[in-house]
Amino acid sequence: MAHGDITHIDIPVADLDAAAAFYSDLFGWKIAAPPGFEDYPMWQAPNGVSGGGLAPRSDGFTQPRSYVEVDSIDDTIAKAEAAGGSVWLPKGNITETSWWAVIVDPDGNHIGLTEGVTEV
Repeated sequence: MAHGDITHIDIPVADLDAAAAFYSDLFGWKIAAPPGFEDYPMWQAPNGVSGGGLAPRSDGFTQPRSYVEVDSIDDTIAKAEAAGGSVWLPKGNITETSWWAVIVDPDGNHIGLTEGVTEV
């Protein structure tokens, strides 16, 4: 993935199993939890490219969130803050070689960032 590509979409849900059945039946998505992420079933669209996850709904996470691949989360956060944005969720590990964070733009939109992710 290249800097700026939308790579992933999380959908907040109240019931992971019910949501997996709904989206699988509705859109034909393949949905399975990868090893090590048993509470985070991931979906893949029939095109084999588009994908994301089903995540438990929580305070502050009530709408789908897109994730953008960036070359450096640290640099992107600094640039966002300089332009009036803020950090909602600081940089954290996905794996030993990939990270994520969530920023808030000046209009209040939450945008996820990923770095080092090689698969959707």
